[in-house]
Amino acid sequence: MTAFSPPQASASPATSAGRPGLGDRPAGPSLSPSRAADFKTCPLLFRFRTIDKLPEQPSADQVRGTLVHAVLERLFDLPAESRTPEAAAALVMPEWERLVGNEPELAALFAPGAAPASPPASHPLRGTVPATAPAGPAPADTAGPAPADTAGPAPGESAGVSPAASAGVAPAESAGVGHATALVRDPAAVAAEADAAGQLALVDAPAGAEEAARLAAFLGSARELLTGYFAVEDPQRLEPAERETLVSTTIDEELLIRGYIDRLDVSPAGDLRVVDYKTGGAPREAFEGRALFQLKFYALVLWRTRGVVPRVLRLLYLKDAEVLDYSPDAEELERFERTLIALSNAVERAKRDQDFRPKPSRLCGWCSHQAFCPEFGGTPPPFPTAPSVGPPSDAEPDRLSTPDRLSTPDRLSTPDRLSTPVELSAPARNDAVA
Repeated sequence: MTAFSPPQASASPATSAGRPGLGDRPAGPSLSPSRAADFKTCPLLFRFRTIDKLPEQPSADQVRGTLVHAVLERLFDLPAESRTPEAAAALVMPEWERLVGNEPELAALFAPGAAPASPPASHPLRGTVPATAPAGPAPADTAGPAPADTAGPAPGESAGVSPAASAGVAPAESAGVGHATALVRDPAAVAAEADAAGQLALVDAPAGAEEAARLAAFLGSARELLTGYFAVEDPQRLEPAERETLVSTTIDEELLIRGYIDRLDVSPAGDLRVVDYKTGGAPREAFEGRALFQLKFYALVLWRTRGVVPRVLRLLYLKDAEVLDYSPDAEELERFERTLIALSNAVERAKRDQDFRPKPSRLCGWCSHQAFCPEFGGTPPPFPTAPSVGPPSDAEPDRLSTPDRLSTPDRLSTPDRLSTPVELSAPARNDAVA
């Protein structure tokens, strides 16, 4: 069979300094994997991020994920024989300098006084004590939505309604906008941030050298994650068809679904493999369905736009050097499509009723918006009467929604990349398709 040259997906052109196409605000309902996960995790979190567009301080863990993704994308610009661990490590510093050049405020993460909070002990509400540092996004293995085949809220619970009453958690009294009494952090969030921010490097750092020690530890931890990548794949045997590409389609006549694929491999037979890099640890078995939600989202878009169900959805967990492969089928993607339609209908009802309620869980300890949450004594800002200014945010637990998340538009899905097949069944370490 001749090599398969993928058709163009339904993708918007580059329209802003951010991700290509994200400046095009859809007129009707739309969902991305990140925002769908937000609504299923906590409707109020969805509102804060998508409707109010409240600012979030990027975490060092997120920034490290963005850096590693940028290096892995740049790695495939090199000739195949040059894609070595040493070459990847050498890309870390220039990619970091490029990130900071586009987003100078990222350098402040390592400035004196920017140390993450100390690990908390116990708290009657969430099992943690108040902390002063803002919490970053939830980790990838727990922050995702419920399993994909579960459409909408749980039985007996309307979309967007908090289960706090049934859980015996009483919202705190509040006055005015914000004014939460204290922030609460999950110990895992604190540990992840301390690791990424180079907190341990301060132990032996000489006076006045804290910032340099932190940055060196941060860059070193990024190189360690790249070592995990080479443990599970040999990039010299791969020639991706597309990298960091925006795909989108419309389902149910009006629902726009779209997202960014880290890497798309195409075999000579036309089989597709969707690959997503994760810089966090591999999820426990109970959370695998949640971790695959994002890739099923991409698989649905590819199926609807290209007429091909991806043969393999692959998650590469760089920290643990583990691979999670999953093979969907058309019937499963049809069920998943109905799930997204039901989820979108719930979002639109919540918008119409201006009713986005908090959904308390352990993930509250990772949230940046506790100051505005009734569960922590805060009050949400007034519901916007007009759409908030700015493109929709597609930040993920381990990455930022910044221009640096992507390569420049002239390096996206170029013709030579699109027409270069990859042998999916080649036994290159763990590269073989199961």
